Amino acid sequence: MASARVPFVSRRDEGAVAILTLDHQASRNSLSEAMMAELQSRLDEIAREKTVRAVVLAAKGPVFCAGHDLKELTARRTDADKGRRYFEEVFARCSQLMQSLVRLPRPVIAAVDGIATAAGCQLVASCDLAVASPSARFATPGVNIGLFCSTPMVALSRNVSRKHAMEMLLTGEMITAEEAERVGLVNRVTKTGEMAVDGALELARQIAAKPPATIRIGKEAFYRQVQMTLEEAYAYTSRVIVQNMLSDDAREGIAAFTEKREPRWTGD
Repeated sequence: MASARVPFVSRRDEGAVAILTLDHQASRNSLSEAMMAELQSRLDEIAREKTVRAVVLAAKGPVFCAGHDLKELTARRTDADKGRRYFEEVFARCSQLMQSLVRLPRPVIAAVDGIATAAGCQLVASCDLAVASPSARFATPGVNIGLFCSTPMVALSRNVSRKHAMEMLLTGEMITAEEAERVGLVNRVTKTGEMAVDGALELARQIAAKPPATIRIGKEAFYRQVQMTLEEAYAYTSRVIVQNMLSDDAREGIAAFTEKREPRWTGD
């Protein structure tokens, strides 16, 4: 009897924090069909669980994620349409996965201890926060193989300034963890010898201690308002904060602050 395949994405929980780990080192944790399907399934699973308050996305091995599985893509060039339909499906699935990270009602923190390139860099940029160890490296190197990182560009350009994004996209050169922090691709870099996953867990626990309903409201509002004009953003967020003010957690949090006691959160 054939042994069961080991999942490409493992999960373990530490309190209210779910830790998802990419683990297919043979393919450099590339976003193959199987990897994307498993990661999407894990995110969908977490979206339904009220006990999870934050998510850490980590990876095993020296490569966090090498982007799309180029061997898997190349194999379909022999299709009658030269792979067009397959390519469309794969990139649409990847785009859906990246948007799922943004739409997940829990904050997602990337923990990067290795190399993140192309769609792997996109994966980091699509997370709400990112922590890197000093050994981490980042690149959008598609230009070097004749394939401009067009879809990774979407997340990258929404995290770093236009000129820094363009430099990464046009040169394809690797940047260090320190440079990634400087341009805003990651939030912080751990001390030498410390793993990014440990730093990400510390940040996740801090966020998990906040009122979950408020975090959910805030994350959704953040991504919505950044796409609006200034006038639209203020009109929208004014409605959001009024609704938030009427919530049980806001009432409790303000009361606890004025009464100088610890709040007792009740929202899910």
